[in-house]
Amino acid sequence: MDTRQQLSHKSIKRAYAAVSPIYDLFFDRIFLPGRVEAIKLSAIGPEDRVLEVGIGTGLNLPLYPLHRRLVGMDFSEQMLRKAGDRARTLNAAHVRLVVMDAMQMGFQDNCFDHVFATYVISAVPDPIQVLREIKRVCRPKGHIIILNHFKSEHPVMGRLERLMSPLITRTGLFKPDLPLTPLLEQAGLVPDQIHRVNLLNGWRLIRCTNSEETYPEARPIIN
Repeated sequence: MDTRQQLSHKSIKRAYAAVSPIYDLFFDRIFLPGRVEAIKLSAIGPEDRVLEVGIGTGLNLPLYPLHRRLVGMDFSEQMLRKAGDRARTLNAAHVRLVVMDAMQMGFQDNCFDHVFATYVISAVPDPIQVLREIKRVCRPKGHIIILNHFKSEHPVMGRLERLMSPLITRTGLFKPDLPLTPLLEQAGLVPDQIHRVNLLNGWRLIRCTNSEETYPEARPIIN
């Protein structure tokens, strides 16, 4: 990871505490198509255990099948409070919400059948470590679903994202030029499906079937 453009825990907490009251206004309908497709792609079974990493204000909660065993975690207490309000409105007693750092999850190995990370991988200080933690807590042959904006493969757009990255990253909200392929390789994940979703197909929806293999320590991503 390029440390000159790295998000910090402090900047993330500050940014999402500030935007939590208005987060849903900007991120609900605009990014809803990708969320809907992400839930469909997982094919959650009746007894499956589900983890959502970076659940935020709980915008995905109405999309999950009813009465599934769901744990939602987030680093921002302000965002998680709104998720709690949404869960109560939905009468979703089967949902458990916890404040937790995605880089150091307090879950045992192989304890979830599906792990979702929607619009969160570019909003953490170390995306490789987060993905390695996701891989650790997902059972072998379980599904890992990643939905995110990644650095454009178009040379002009990719260069523009690279130029804008220091300014946007400084806000603490996300890093706009995160490259997809090296990220997955360093985390030891192999996608079995990749789809383009949302406005202008600018976001990618990835499903990985978790393997039982072990991988070497993550190395920095070179943009």
